Amino acid sequence: MFCNQCEQTAKGQGCTVRGVCGKPPEVAALQDLLIHAIKGLSLYAHEGRKKGLVDPDVNVFTVKGLFSTLTNVNFDAADFEKLIKQCADLTARFKEKVAAAGGNVEFSDPSASFQPARDLEGLIRQGQEVGMASDSSADADIQSLQQALLFGIKGISAYADHAYLLGKEDDRVFAFIHEGLAALTDKSLGLEDGLKLVLRCGETNLLTMELLDAGHTETFGHPVPTEVPLGHKKGKCILVSVTT
Repeated sequence: MFCNQCEQTAKGQGCTVRGVCGKPPEVAALQDLLIHAIKGLSLYAHEGRKKGLVDPDVNVFTVKGLFSTLTNVNFDAADFEKLIKQCADLTARFKEKVAAAGGNVEFSDPSASFQPARDLEGLIRQGQEVGMASDSSADADIQSLQQALLFGIKGISAYADHAYLLGKEDDRVFAFIHEGLAALTDKSLGLEDGLKLVLRCGETNLLTMELLDAGHTETFGHPVPTEVPLGHKKGKCILVSVTT
C-alpha cells in the first residue's frame, strides 16, 4: 500500500505497510480502486453535462464515495466492495445515456472501461494495481498538483455530502468534482492547467462550505455564546488535557 493523504503519515512520507491511522492495506487498496472507478464515472458525468445530462444519483454517489476514502472515515472492506460495484453499475447506465445523447463515450483511460472483479480478493488485487494518486510518469510538480487536486476534491466531497444531508446542494459543486477527476485522467494537461484546477478547487470548496453553513444554521440555528459551569461536582466526567 501507499497512502500519504494526511498529516499522520509515517515519517512524513507515506504509509507503506499499514496506515498510522489503523487502515489495513486491503482497505487502502479498495479505496484506491474506488477512486479509480469514480474517475471513470466522472469522465461520463463531465461529458454528459455537455449534452445537458445531469443525474442526481451520480452526483450523490460521487461525493459519498469520495468521502468514504478519507482518513478514518470507513475501514470496512465489505462496504467498499458494495461501493465499487455500485459505481460500476452507475457508470454503465450513465454511459448509455451519454451515448444516446450523442456524447463521446470513447475514452482511452482504463478507468472508463473498468470492470470490477467478482469477489473481494479480486477487487483487492485490482486496487493494488491502480494504487498511486498521481501519474508516476509525470513531472514531480505535476504529480504534486494532481495529488493536491484529488485531496482537495475529497475534502469538498466531505462538505458536500454533509450539506446534502441537510438539504443543501449546488450542481456547480458536483460539476467541478467531475471535471476535476476527469482532468486527472488527461496526460496532456500541463503545469499551468493543473494550477488553475487547484485554484478552482479552492473556490469550489468555499462555495461548498457556504452550503454547509446554510444547512447548519437553517437546521440548528445560529450559534450563540452560552454560559457553562466551571466548577466540579461528583459523578462521571470527560477529562480534557492540554500539553505544550
